[in-house]
Amino acid sequence: MGAVRIGVLVPLSRPGWVEAGQQLLGGMELAVREVNAAGGVAGRPVELLVRDTAADPQRAKAAVTELAGLEVAALAGEFHSVVARAAAARADRLGVPFLCSSAVLDALTEHPTELVARLAPAQSHGWRVYADFLLGTGHRRIAVVTQGGAYWESGTRILREHFAAHGGSVLALDPVGVPDALAASGVSAVLLLTGFPDPAVPIVRAVRRDRRLADVLIGAPAGQPEFTEWASLLGADGAGVPFLRYLPERLDPLGARVAQALRQHLGGEPSFVAFEGWDPIAVLTAMVGSGAADWSRVRVTGSRGPIRFERVPGIGVRQWAWAPVQVTDRDPADPVRWRVLHTG
Repeated sequence: MGAVRIGVLVPLSRPGWVEAGQQLLGGMELAVREVNAAGGVAGRPVELLVRDTAADPQRAKAAVTELAGLEVAALAGEFHSVVARAAAARADRLGVPFLCSSAVLDALTEHPTELVARLAPAQSHGWRVYADFLLGTGHRRIAVVTQGGAYWESGTRILREHFAAHGGSVLALDPVGVPDALAASGVSAVLLLTGFPDPAVPIVRAVRRDRRLADVLIGAPAGQPEFTEWASLLGADGAGVPFLRYLPERLDPLGARVAQALRQHLGGEPSFVAFEGWDPIAVLTAMVGSGAADWSRVRVTGSRGPIRFERVPGIGVRQWAWAPVQVTDRDPADPVRWRVLHTG
């Protein structure tokens, strides 16, 4: 028999989040190299067939169709939630298992399916952890700067419902004229539910330079500050911006070994997305090796802890419940150092 082929969906060109795609692919490449060095899957080498989605749902669907025709054993990847949703629907229709590594949108599929599973925490879980962090640090009235789209609208709804349940409120602002709107609103925090680098970077600069807003916390739950591009564009202005990171507070021995190998493979510090790349390969190679495409039977030790897939109320796919969640920022005193502010 030939190689075990795994189809990979990642954003490697604009308008996709290219750095995230590179990190995701790097984690997968490392995991495949390690599997093949250990003899492959039942003696068969693993081969990645990589397709660039460029954050385009239509391009992702076409890639799924192509990869299904190449008889891949399974599909893995995709960072952008709306793109992952399109890929999941096409994979389900074509009968190809799809393990979503990073996208968090709760409604990953319109209908329940046994063909799709997800490693990343659902948005309703992770963003409530973020809301709990804000509430626990005294923020009761916040603003979100938001753009249209299912992902941002879902995030706004989750935050608004959670804050309302705890006596707080969430004000939605347009990306234009943010400093004046914030100054007039009396909020204590503003969250960036926007694209990156635009309009997120100009908004951060404008808020940081406005003396009226010196005490307003800037947050970015979607994870923009994790990446080097954020630091290179914003410098010190980009520090002290809490975001969601899907890593344990401390890595276990396997995670520490993977982290070191990722540093060498990527030529720099890995983001949490690189671990989201390594783990799907561990899951899929174990599943293929077992001879049964059944997520419910998977028991794998991943780089971020033991992985098993469950049915979670309100979510139509098999879900790792839950990958570790932390709220992290870059230390204003040393922007290359991370501070873990809250875990959940």
